Amino acid sequence: MNLSEIKELLDILAKKGQFPDKLIYILGKDNRVGCQRLLKTYLKQKRSLDLKLEKLEDMIEFDRNFQIQVAGIDEAGRGPLAGPVVAAAVVLDFENLDWALGINDSKQLKREERQFFYDLILEKAKYVGVGMADVALIDEINIRNATHKAMEEAVSNIVGISAKDLYLLVDGLEVPILGERHCPIVQGDAKSLSIAAASIVAKEKRDSLMEELDRFYPGYGFSKHKGYGTKEHIRALAKLGPSPVHRRSFLTNFSFKQGSLF
Repeated sequence: MNLSEIKELLDILAKKGQFPDKLIYILGKDNRVGCQRLLKTYLKQKRSLDLKLEKLEDMIEFDRNFQIQVAGIDEAGRGPLAGPVVAAAVVLDFENLDWALGINDSKQLKREERQFFYDLILEKAKYVGVGMADVALIDEINIRNATHKAMEEAVSNIVGISAKDLYLLVDGLEVPILGERHCPIVQGDAKSLSIAAASIVAKEKRDSLMEELDRFYPGYGFSKHKGYGTKEHIRALAKLGPSPVHRRSFLTNFSFKQGSLF
């Protein structure tokens, strides 16, 4: 086979997740420099797949060790200067996870990867609930309590199963409002498949909301920075003043001459 044919074959096999040992052995005996480069790339792809499989197995085992139906809970948007905080609760079907290879903490995924898994999670998960705390609530009761309210709402919005039948795995610290049947897990979105799935749903849902808000309040760049305090966002605030969807409680150290809401 010439190098073009070998490359085409390896590309097809890699996309299918197939890495036959016999083929790797044969290519290893081929002394052509181009062939060895192709083999090196192919082996990197194999290693990447092996790591994803190992990661998936570890995350599944973590959730299954609770020996009860779990719901993963995570939030997106605690830190931004604008927009809501969004929480998601996800209950997975652990008998059907062949689609979940590559799921990880949403912050570790590219946008297109998050969008891909977001659609799959909504389709394949047993139950999904989403909750949100708007800017008014954040300013009224503070971001910590508003986040807890959003998580509580996400759990209550799960349709088809009672929260009493679930053990809630929460990314981060304890959330008293969720009661005794919850377990706070530090860096849970990197350990629990259910929490990782919830992090993807919450992040993607909030990103879409911020893109919609960008159309209502142009000039701030919400579509780009999603409300976080980037240099671009700070410059826009200095020029335009805060919008109705900015968190007043987050802007106490800022002074605005134009369009001030205070």
